[in-house]
Amino acid sequence: MRKKVILFLISQSVTLFGSTLVQMAVVWYATLLTSSGLWVAAFSVCSYFPQFLVSFWGGVWADRFPRKWLIAGADAAIAAVTLAMAAAIPHIQDQTVLLFLLLLMSAVRSLGAGIQTPAVHAVLPQLVPEEQLMRVNGINAALQSLVQFAAPAAAGAVLVSFSLRSTFLIDVLTAVLGIGLLCLVPIPFRRLPEKKTSAFQELKSGISYAVSHRDVGTLLLIYGGFVFLCVPAGYLSGLFVSRVYGESYGYLTAVELAGFAGMTAGGLLAACRGQSRKKTRTLRNSLTVFGTMAILMAVSCRFLPYLLLMGVYGVALTGVQTALTTLLQERTGVSMQGRIFGLFSSMYSGFMPLGMAVFGPLADHIPLRILMIFSGAALIGLGKCSCAIKYPAKRRC
Repeated sequence: MRKKVILFLISQSVTLFGSTLVQMAVVWYATLLTSSGLWVAAFSVCSYFPQFLVSFWGGVWADRFPRKWLIAGADAAIAAVTLAMAAAIPHIQDQTVLLFLLLLMSAVRSLGAGIQTPAVHAVLPQLVPEEQLMRVNGINAALQSLVQFAAPAAAGAVLVSFSLRSTFLIDVLTAVLGIGLLCLVPIPFRRLPEKKTSAFQELKSGISYAVSHRDVGTLLLIYGGFVFLCVPAGYLSGLFVSRVYGESYGYLTAVELAGFAGMTAGGLLAACRGQSRKKTRTLRNSLTVFGTMAILMAVSCRFLPYLLLMGVYGVALTGVQTALTTLLQERTGVSMQGRIFGLFSSMYSGFMPLGMAVFGPLADHIPLRILMIFSGAALIGLGKCSCAIKYPAKRRC
């Protein structure tokens, strides 16, 4: 079991590295080329909105078809589109045409991620005993944080030393390596009894399942609220730092490093406490700490305390995500794992842009400190809502 899990996690970390590398490189390239907030916003929308739309169907397919080959197929399709773009770049002379093609590539890559992500979440319960899920999800979170920490630095180095096209070729290489490792992992496929139902009917059944199973629906709503309320203190942290502490690349880099270091530490902490049966308490406490850190960061007058608080913020963030993922895996039937995690993925890709659309413009009219205090208090309240989750969980069927 251990060998299968290690190979699977490494394969997904390798492909995530390539994907994050390209995403960062494309946004930075557009920013430097155009200095336009409109173009940057367009790339953000193309990176998340298609994933939001397709994640519902990706969850249905993860329950209908072998999850291993869905993951590999999505990776291969993303790599093929990226390779085609790398081949086309030398022949494109007009910068506007290049930007629109990069937008199209970002949208297609986002569609692939919407198919891949629910299947990845649904595979882990097939490989890991229920009592080890928290530990493995913690290890996975730590690996993802390390990758997200390394990828921006690598993207900057490649763009400075080589070109945008080079980042695309690196992504293709990581996709090939990741798919190769995934092929070594035996993942069972439980073929469900044949039913004459359409994919749309299966999607409706997934939503009905979330509504009728109170714990599942509550966890999904908590995750959506959590992602939405993360925006002021998390996704707008660069804006806050530049306004309060000064416009310095050193400050912005330090904040990113502190956040990712905290997330990595949070994943390792979850892995060490992997057999704990108090996951609902972990979720509640993590949400409470997360909200408290947002409030304290808002009132911090000096940069060093803010940086330390950001590190703890990152620890709590991983605690929330790991506990939510594990609780959902425990409470969802095997035949519904794909659909429920399709909804889970849609919560992120939908509520994050919604939060940016709400809090971003508000930050131009209301002090960001106030928005951070408001969202922090709401996150603490969300932690109290998690008390409604029952424990122990009903055994997955």
